[in-house]
Amino acid sequence: MRIRDWDRNLKIRLLGETCFNVIFWVFYPYLSIYFAQSFGKSWTGILLILSQALSVLVNLFGGYFADRLGRKKVMVFAASGQAVGYGIFAFSATPWLDAPAIGFIGFSLASLCGTLYWPASQAMVADVVPEEHRSGVFAVFYTAVNMAVVIGPLIGATFFLDSPSIILFAACAVCLLVAVLLASFTRETLSADMLKEKRSGSEPWHKAVAAQLRDYKVIASDRVFLLFIIAGVLLAQTFMQLDLLFPVFLKETINSTTILTYGDWSFQLSGEKLFGLIVSENGLFVALFTVAVTKWMLQFRDRFVFIGSALLYAAGIAMFGQMSTFWGLTAAIVVFTLAELMTAGPQQTFVSRLAPEHMRGQYFAASSLRFTIGRTLAPISIPLSEWVGYDGTFALLTVLAVLSAVIYYRMFNQFDKQTA
Repeated sequence: MRIRDWDRNLKIRLLGETCFNVIFWVFYPYLSIYFAQSFGKSWTGILLILSQALSVLVNLFGGYFADRLGRKKVMVFAASGQAVGYGIFAFSATPWLDAPAIGFIGFSLASLCGTLYWPASQAMVADVVPEEHRSGVFAVFYTAVNMAVVIGPLIGATFFLDSPSIILFAACAVCLLVAVLLASFTRETLSADMLKEKRSGSEPWHKAVAAQLRDYKVIASDRVFLLFIIAGVLLAQTFMQLDLLFPVFLKETINSTTILTYGDWSFQLSGEKLFGLIVSENGLFVALFTVAVTKWMLQFRDRFVFIGSALLYAAGIAMFGQMSTFWGLTAAIVVFTLAELMTAGPQQTFVSRLAPEHMRGQYFAASSLRFTIGRTLAPISIPLSEWVGYDGTFALLTVLAVLSAVIYYRMFNQFDKQTA
């Protein structure tokens, strides 16, 4: 399905969300550095954990509101809320205010509204795109995000830490633009009859959330699936450090490193600018090699793919903690990215194979706990680096990745017994 054949709603969203994703990735990778400079590493970790925990809670309401208020209304509200949040953050970062605590409140508000936005946006795609074309549409949006990951950190390495308020005001303006575009030029994709039916038959929000939480009881009743979730949460503690521990580590341990030399000329970068380059490399590798690595992994059994990915994550995180040069860190991020891409496709396939046909929706919903719980726990690495040092923190993260490989081994042994 070509972009020119898309519903107008999707074309507008692609334009607006691509602009936002670029500006988002200009500042997002550097937030842990920004807050660590303001609050110290211990408080930064604690505050980020609280912020992520609130986002997990709001995520439970996203689908409920999208079904009962309509996709468009929720998306306009969420984009407007993000604009307000980033506006507060931007004002707090100006020289005449300089109030990091207010900035964190603004960032948290923007994050919560962003969490509210995505369930409605995904549902809108399902509303207007035939099932056979949805994968292609999602792939285009995914590619746009990955291109933003390549471009954004390079810009941020130059501008954000020196002029954070300018970048944050730009983020506010882009979110406001997205809200105006959605309000003015898109239509509600949930039919009036369906909207009326949802509202008339809807249960109170607290009962809807309780019902969603009850769906997660499948975790306790399926031992293989429980091990899958536990291994995923442990493994998330490694790959989620790309935007948490890594920037703080590079800023504090690398004053300057040489990228290229030619005669008496040399090109050098500080630690935070080097981090921007490393993140861009990760985004570029993902954009270029996702399809190729996914096809390559089809040649191997899931057992070897999952365990191999976990062990490569362990190797990548261990390498990253020991490197101090651009080329050494590039080698570490290559290993890290390969581990990420190995299971990009097989994880979803494994969940669909594991789930009974009548419970697939519950299994896929519950499988997202790997990321929601993992994202909530991952910021603890920042204060941990202050308590036990970087060597101890990277060693612990390596052990967690190896432990996830052991759990995957046990999971597949259990799965083979069930399917024998």
